[in-house]
Amino acid sequence: MRLPLPLIACLTLATCLAADAPSLKVGVAKTVITPQEPVQLAGYASRKDLSTGVHDDLSARALVFELNGSRLALVSVDLIGFYGNTADPLRNAIVARTGLEPSQVFLCAIHTHAAPGLGLDPQATHPNNVRYTEGLKGRLADLVASALANLQPASFSVGLGASPVGANRRELRINAKGESSIVLGRNPYGTTDKEVQVLRIMKADGSTLAVAFDYATHGTSLGPANLVISGDVLGLAEQMIEKVTDSGGTALAFAGASGNIDPWYRILPGFNTEPGWTPEPVLLGNLLGQEVVHSYRRASAPQSPDLIRSALRVIELPAKVVAEASDQPAVERLPYTITAARVGDIGIIGLGGEVLTEIGQAIKAGSPFRHTLVITHCNGAAGYLAPRQLYVEGGYEVQSTRFSPEAAQIVIRESVHMLHELF
Repeated sequence: MRLPLPLIACLTLATCLAADAPSLKVGVAKTVITPQEPVQLAGYASRKDLSTGVHDDLSARALVFELNGSRLALVSVDLIGFYGNTADPLRNAIVARTGLEPSQVFLCAIHTHAAPGLGLDPQATHPNNVRYTEGLKGRLADLVASALANLQPASFSVGLGASPVGANRRELRINAKGESSIVLGRNPYGTTDKEVQVLRIMKADGSTLAVAFDYATHGTSLGPANLVISGDVLGLAEQMIEKVTDSGGTALAFAGASGNIDPWYRILPGFNTEPGWTPEPVLLGNLLGQEVVHSYRRASAPQSPDLIRSALRVIELPAKVVAEASDQPAVERLPYTITAARVGDIGIIGLGGEVLTEIGQAIKAGSPFRHTLVITHCNGAAGYLAPRQLYVEGGYEVQSTRFSPEAAQIVIRESVHMLHELF
């Protein structure tokens, strides 16, 4: 049967459009960033001695998306975070090397407390740590450049799971006088976000290129007595996933909203090596890693996004009133960095601080996207951010925060607004 000429033209045009339609490209790179000399480990003010060894290597991993000229780089670094005003210098090095826009770079730490503290000020940071931080600029810039150089056609699927590894740490204690207080401990019945969110990136032949996962827990299974370098729970989960036969790709961890969430076993003095015992950091890392693998094995059908967009804003948040006896300078407003992105129907929020889990849950609930990843310790290190209702209870996070009770709601509202703008 002969087709009418207009219909033939339409079919030909559709075929051409399908052939010319932009397709997703993804690049991945990984580099070891274990210090080559003893360093001060981060996360516990009481720990002053230098590191004495390495249990497992620290790594930095980059995952770069490209679609129709738009790019997005997700960088996962096995460090505590970018304290000491190091977020901007490190991200600026990536931007200068790659030509990416600042909003296109999510520079994220997994928040392990068994990694070197960063710093560029020799008056405030150990010389070994300063050298380490200076060297990290070029290594992270080269890492992202390498991921960009390795772009290839790809698709991804989304997997969801749940894990009991993280536990609420705001424990209520009552003393002999009947006085109550919130201390750092274990609160099995407290609020947690147990969701494990997984992106499995696949090459054109269907094999795995990368696995990215987001989960809310501190990296504090190892405590201040530990002087051995480790990626702790999230870092060990990355390593376990990369060893699984059908993974075959790079595993990138991202820390969800976990300011009040610790691993089930917390602040241990080290890796217990007695016969028959599985060291708790390894046990928890494997438990989380296996849930990631289970989740991607039952993931949704592969999809190719139609759009990549991103945005970055530095907002001003109200500061907490400083007590008269405090030696901290009084300020009214403090900067806070929020980075937002979408990859197809996936929304991503990067928060530049240590955010309590209720805030992450509220952002997810208000997001217009089918799946929303809330990533903390991203492009900043503004410290704790706690929801208003917890100021009544007090506790370490509320005492430590520099922000007023109203600040959390402002971050939630701005984050949801940015996601809606990208929708």
